[in-house]
Amino acid sequence: MSQTVYRLLFVLTVSLVGCGESPAPTASQTDGGSASESRGVIGYSALTLTNPFFKEIADNMQAALEEQGYELVIVSGERDVKKQADQIDDFIVKEVRAIVLNPCDSQSIGPAIQRANEAGIPVFTNDIRYDGTDGDVICHVATDNYQGGKLAGEAMVKALGAAGGKVAILHFPQAESCQLRVKGFREVIDAHNASPDVDQIEIVAELDGGGVRDEGFAAAKDAFEANPDLAAIFAINDPSALGAWAALEGVGKADQVTIIGFDGQKSGKEAIRDGKILCDPIQFPDRIGRVTAEMIDKHFSGDEVDEVILIPSELYYKEQADQDSALKG
Repeated sequence: MSQTVYRLLFVLTVSLVGCGESPAPTASQTDGGSASESRGVIGYSALTLTNPFFKEIADNMQAALEEQGYELVIVSGERDVKKQADQIDDFIVKEVRAIVLNPCDSQSIGPAIQRANEAGIPVFTNDIRYDGTDGDVICHVATDNYQGGKLAGEAMVKALGAAGGKVAILHFPQAESCQLRVKGFREVIDAHNASPDVDQIEIVAELDGGGVRDEGFAAAKDAFEANPDLAAIFAINDPSALGAWAALEGVGKADQVTIIGFDGQKSGKEAIRDGKILCDPIQFPDRIGRVTAEMIDKHFSGDEVDEVILIPSELYYKEQADQDSALKG
């Protein structure tokens, strides 16, 4: 057989493969190879990568997407909705296959999401839900923050129920997830106070702690100065809870005020172990990241995807911290 015939047979064989099932992905595809070799690039704009919680989401989402043959490009919005909108526009220009967000503002990010929709790029959110009407989101994956807020309220009632007392909330109201935490917390406190013959738990302040240590420090300091008999603080995440503890420690009142946080970051768990924070409803950022990756792949496979997937939180006290192998060594 001539070389020309061999070449014709080779071309026909390749053409037939191209019209049938796709060949198995190469090692570079399954290991997260370059954009030209992969199943596509996914853009992720985190709320902030200075918070280990979002870094853990990013790391697990990246690992899961690479296993499926995608690439993940990670940027940080640093709580600035204008910056995040610009990042979305950049993803659109680069023609990423999908975009994942932790919205820096649950409503104001809407027009940027709409621009992605108009470009034919599906948008997914995790941890913080988009709460507007301008754009459409395929799927949202998050902690059940309302359920977690109720757990925090139950823990506060257990801690203060016998004597009651004044409570301050360190909020981050721009985030829908934190709105739900505070809503669940308040509902449990209100239900407790509505019961006959109970000592009242009075919420005397709700301050924006920014979700970070320095702003949590300042907010807790303001709350204590306005209420020297403050009995407890509910902080919407571990960084603001640790900032609150530092503020109270600075004025020698850390033993007076019970702190309940939220998250279950390693630093928060260590603070629970060391008696600085009473407890946390803990989240599972590793699951959030991996489930988000699963939903992206499911969407591109043509399967139906739930609009909202919620992962329940669990209360974590010193008892759990003392048994936590991640805190040992």
